[in-house]
Amino acid sequence: MEIIWHGHSFFEITGKTEEGKVNIAIDPYDESIGIIPPQKVEADILLVSHQHPDHSNIKIIKGDYFLIDSPGEYEVKGVFIKGIPSFHDNEQGKKRGANIIFLIEFEKMKICHLGDLGETQIFPEVMEEIFGADVLFIPVGGNFTISGKEAAKLVSQIEPKIAIPMHYKIPGLKLDLEDEKAFLRTLGIKEKEKEKRLKITKEKLKSEGTEIVLLSPR
Repeated sequence: MEIIWHGHSFFEITGKTEEGKVNIAIDPYDESIGIIPPQKVEADILLVSHQHPDHSNIKIIKGDYFLIDSPGEYEVKGVFIKGIPSFHDNEQGKKRGANIIFLIEFEKMKICHLGDLGETQIFPEVMEEIFGADVLFIPVGGNFTISGKEAAKLVSQIEPKIAIPMHYKIPGLKLDLEDEKAFLRTLGIKEKEKEKRLKITKEKLKSEGTEIVLLSPR
């Protein structure tokens, strides 16, 4: 499996199932946020956590993709996906509305994308679903989502094998977000080199503890 980050909460995940190669795109953003999105992203499956412009720019996604933008259970091209309802704020959606947490399962791994999670206290039944995810994409920029400190606490609760921060301040971004430093500092990490892409297999994942991976926007 290969993971590429295009900045903000926009990821590409490429892997294989019994039905062949599959490419999943998650939360493509609009250029109004200041970052220029990639010109061409091909996808078989497109996931949209909520309908804000910085997460739902589906026009840049090419191909005959299957769109998932509602909670529920789906199986597409050998990939099992579950959309779990959550909130964009700490007031049950009264300020910023709903959000979908996505669980993606293939290649014997469980991937969790938290979208624009704004809840600092996750319901026990949701925590049971996402606990121990192999890869966790987690917002850390605060203001519109949980903060870096809150995200660090949540990582310690979920105990993923790999945690990848997203939705934080990067060059060009116009949104008022914090950078990733508070998240790293709370976890006791001073510096972390960024990778261009992440290639993983179930067999190569750490058996204990959580590895924090920073990706460079592509």
